[in-house]
Amino acid sequence: MTQEVTYHWGTGRRKTSVARVRLRLGNGTILINGRELDDYFTEEKDRQLVRDVFRVSKTQGHFDCLVNVNGGGYTGQAGAVVLGIARALVSYDSSLTEPLREAGFLTRDPRMTERKKYGRRGARRGFQWAKR
Repeated sequence: MTQEVTYHWGTGRRKTSVARVRLRLGNGTILINGRELDDYFTEEKDRQLVRDVFRVSKTQGHFDCLVNVNGGGYTGQAGAVVLGIARALVSYDSSLTEPLREAGFLTRDPRMTERKKYGRRGARRGFQWAKR
């Protein structure tokens, strides 16, 4: 007889990145797109941000975290992963909402890239103009 594994899901978004997070009770392994956390994120600040979610909620070493993330750059992906993990932790235990919200892990960062406008070189930059 096999024991059924229960997953807790969370979706995180940041800029153009989307992270789908699955948490299950385990020993603290964090896999992002099939790679270890330290192999995937090269910047220490990104790795620390992901670990801080578990530290603030006092659940480090309790969950295996399986993440699929795509779109954007590494920092945007790290922000998406953090929001996804926080949402999955809240679905596991709603009493974690308060500490995660106070630390800012449950707030989606609304900043997006401004779109390029017609007749301009970028979002705001016009073309160079010379009178003569």
